[in-house]
Amino acid sequence: MSEELRIPINVNIKWKCEKFIAKDGKEIAEKNLKPYETIECEQDVLLHEAIIAIVYHIAAVGSSTNKWDNTNAKIGVGSDNTAPVDTQTGLIGASKLYKGMNATYPQQSGDHDLVFQSDFIDGEAEFTWNEETITNNTDCTGVNLCRQNTALGTKPAGQTWRLTGTVTIS
Repeated sequence: MSEELRIPINVNIKWKCEKFIAKDGKEIAEKNLKPYETIECEQDVLLHEAIIAIVYHIAAVGSSTNKWDNTNAKIGVGSDNTAPVDTQTGLIGASKLYKGMNATYPQQSGDHDLVFQSDFIDGEAEFTWNEETITNNTDCTGVNLCRQNTALGTKPAGQTWRLTGTVTIS
């Protein structure tokens, strides 16, 4: 009689949205600005399409997808407030924008954390933010790791909002 071996894998995704009164990341750094508001939340919904892509990468089988690296990874924000489920394939909202990684991201933090970060500068994504994702394609049609549903507010002109997603696998 064979016994099933089960290895539990836990995934946690933490989001942090830092809001700055600044036109871009350069101004934030030059003036050493601190955010006027920070919102943090977490979820544990890894999307089905991401699980398949990760398994394919590990075994080098199936459909090839891009890595979630500095060249391909993007953080997306959108306006829809539908609750996340693992069968979704990205942002749902009519208003949405995907933004490439800040320099040096993604990063490894500790043994189990991958950190993704993008700045949405003045003139970008100036709509109500209700959803977040991390995708792996430069044209925004890639595989999404996750989809979070958080009311982050409406981004006004003249501000930069920095969104950081930390994926912990243990």
